[in-house]
Amino acid sequence: MHPATGRPEDLLAPETTMGAVTLHVGDLAAMSAYYREAIALTELPGLGAPDRVVLGRGRTPVVVLQHTPGLPATSRHQAGLFHTAVLFDTEEALAAAVAHAARHPLSRFVGNADHWVSRAFYFTDPEDNGIELYWDRPRETWQRSGGRVAMGTDWFDPNAYLQQHLSESALDGAAGQGAQVGHVHLQVGDVPTARQFYVDTLGFEIMADLPGALFVAAGGYHHHLAVNTWNSAGAGPRAASLGLGQVALTVPGQDDVDALRDRLRHARVPVRDDGRTLRFDDPWKTLVEVSVG
Repeated sequence: MHPATGRPEDLLAPETTMGAVTLHVGDLAAMSAYYREAIALTELPGLGAPDRVVLGRGRTPVVVLQHTPGLPATSRHQAGLFHTAVLFDTEEALAAAVAHAARHPLSRFVGNADHWVSRAFYFTDPEDNGIELYWDRPRETWQRSGGRVAMGTDWFDPNAYLQQHLSESALDGAAGQGAQVGHVHLQVGDVPTARQFYVDTLGFEIMADLPGALFVAAGGYHHHLAVNTWNSAGAGPRAASLGLGQVALTVPGQDDVDALRDRLRHARVPVRDDGRTLRFDDPWKTLVEVSVG
């Protein structure tokens, strides 16, 4: 049930998923090489351009690198990207990706955590964009209460994890294993405004809230989107900079696009609309795209 209207049709469809994250980058060649070598993504043919590289696994785009020279570096205190979270199908695939990232000289390992619903490793790319690499535990093992999902942050030994799950075959074939954007975590200026936009208007449901953070999803997932003010409390609309260019959502049908268009217009959110794809800004000028999958 939608928390503001009480109408289930005002929620995003349960099949909603996240699409590729677009990053504005200063050094296209170096950043493309990093995501190929450290995250074991491959360049997807036919989707790029001279100033744009699309990388992913199989046919699934994960990151779009848009060459935007001349922009200033992002600040850790402004609204924008906290991290792009890449979801792997198996623990073996996760371990292989983590090993590639850890061995790359331009990676910065930030930490790792058992979030009860998932196990995750955190890195920063050469232009200071956060990356989470993670694997989900089966949904039936998640603890739920009152429509929310229990999540925590417990440490585990990363070296022991790799020793248990890493294999040479997985390491050699990492680029051929399944992966996708599982969720995106944003920095915002304040959580109540983010809740009004992403829950009341877009139609996500709240899965968890923490001091200075909110986790929202469609279809009972632990979170498709998270927002926090841990570094960015009070931040205003974003100025043009390197870093996050666009967040993408995929919905199952045209009816879902049409319903969201109506909700955005009712909330007086300006929308760029070509009939099948909606583009609009959140309150901090982060571009969001919603299209049919």
